[in-house]
Amino acid sequence: MDGMALLTIFVLSIFVGFEVVSKVSAVLHTPLMSGANAIHGIVVMGAIIVTGTAEDLLPLILGLLAVLLGAINLVGGFVVTDRMLEMFKPKKTVKAIEGDQA
Repeated sequence: MDGMALLTIFVLSIFVGFEVVSKVSAVLHTPLMSGANAIHGIVVMGAIIVTGTAEDLLPLILGLLAVLLGAINLVGGFVVTDRMLEMFKPKKTVKAIEGDQA
């Protein structure tokens, strides 16, 4: 494929991704984030494998950058998912205070 076809596919994928994610209800954002984290883990593993087979300096640097950015994205996704799940847990401090007053 030539560069223009790849650029066209990239731009179209941005629009499709935006439309798909913007139509997701708020209730489904946490499961969607968890699924995306699993995919990012696979992407990081692929980047590690490709970087390990790099023979020139440029692919090695780009691979290391891909591993670094993918790992940051992966960890950040898990942190956001954890914070979102904390919102749905009952608060224990409120029950303890109410129990002391009775």
